[in-house]
Amino acid sequence: MTLRTTERKQETIYALSSGHGKCGVAVIRVSGTKAIDALHKMTSVLNVEPRKALLRKIVDPETKEIIDKGLCLWFPGPKSFTGEDCVEFHVHGGSAILSSLMSALSKLNFYPALPGEFTRRAFYNNKLDLVEIEGLADLIHAETEQQRKQALLQASGHLSKLYNNWRKKLINIVASLEAYIDFNEDDNIEDDVLESCNCSVQNLIKEIEHHLSDNRKGEILRNGVRTVIIGEPNVGKSTILNYLVQRNAAIVSPTAGTTRDIIELSINISGYPVILADTAGFTKNPKDPIETEGILRAKAYAENVDLIILVIDACEYMNSGMSYSDYMNEYINRMGLNDLLTSDQDKRYFVVANKIDLLSEQAKQNIKKENIVMTSCLTEEGLPSITKSMEKYCQELCGNFINENPVISQNRYRTHLSKCLQNLQSYIETISMENYDIVIAAEKIRIGMRELGKITGHVHNDEILDNIFKNFCIGK
Repeated sequence: MTLRTTERKQETIYALSSGHGKCGVAVIRVSGTKAIDALHKMTSVLNVEPRKALLRKIVDPETKEIIDKGLCLWFPGPKSFTGEDCVEFHVHGGSAILSSLMSALSKLNFYPALPGEFTRRAFYNNKLDLVEIEGLADLIHAETEQQRKQALLQASGHLSKLYNNWRKKLINIVASLEAYIDFNEDDNIEDDVLESCNCSVQNLIKEIEHHLSDNRKGEILRNGVRTVIIGEPNVGKSTILNYLVQRNAAIVSPTAGTTRDIIELSINISGYPVILADTAGFTKNPKDPIETEGILRAKAYAENVDLIILVIDACEYMNSGMSYSDYMNEYINRMGLNDLLTSDQDKRYFVVANKIDLLSEQAKQNIKKENIVMTSCLTEEGLPSITKSMEKYCQELCGNFINENPVISQNRYRTHLSKCLQNLQSYIETISMENYDIVIAAEKIRIGMRELGKITGHVHNDEILDNIFKNFCIGK
């Protein structure tokens, strides 16, 4: 039976810490109180200098057969990744070598590491807090440059520093309130201690409120900017999708209504992750139940995205003889898109006028005056402008994380911050009442402090930890 990580903190563990598969160099990490035995019994090293790479023959501890020749490093705790004694073997990355090395380590009564166990030990040994650990996980899984930048800032402790500073402020406030509760006026407690505490709480409320009012920028960047292409049938949506993903992902046909279900793909727009979806064409008169279902799914999907690309027929717009604003109002009403495009003030969308190859130069000039991306899927004219517009909206949605203050990247943080804020606000409400109980009011601050502690891991339980570490790979 496999021991839980909490039950085997004293055991020495090992795992492949580099990528799987054949490679030039592979790294095997060993961590625990007996890690030094791996060096003593598998190499000729007896007195090793910390953090100095040594080239040695690595042998089986029982048969003394040479497994490989590689670099050996010794990291005595607490100056190691896990905070424990650690050894690393840098060997050739062949599957036979790795298999023999793992077998040799097992002969020393070491345990194969579980997913995330090295990082979990780093947490228990106060090398990393939960926010830094989740930033590390995001860094490993980052697929775009902007995701990498955000994850690196978080893994480096920028967000932890903010939350820890807030928690320290609450600790000081609680200490002052407890002193006020425990001692009377004759014990040299300052007259303005309550006023100072209340002022500090109000300032902290403003800081947390500002932090929470970020339009979920960090979460959008971490999860991807959900984007949908909508419009009438046969207006060029699928061609635009294929252009953006640079492959024939969607069927393109002169026959209207080719796309029935939602086609969802991931792309990289200037370092921003985008989840792009093509949908069934919107029409007032669907031909059959399948087309009707496709339209319903398209609208339901579009209600939960961050960005909408609305594709219209440039010829239809110019032939209408209407102003752009009148045409769009009529179009939105005709397609039944009122709730989708007008009710949510935070909803971003831009309009693409396709088929401009069928327009005269004068008509093109008239469209150019409006805030519309003009394209021709036939000649590919203007298609790069769609990418530029998407980049602009991605920047607005996700922000610039190098110059801005740290932002919330996980819904878990937002939940605990909201609960902390509610308790601080409840404290202010309590003390504004006549004949209020200061003991009850102070408890609100303690609860708020615990909610902040849950973010960084100062307050935790195994269920929360299991959920966080389950997404780590073995060897990390």
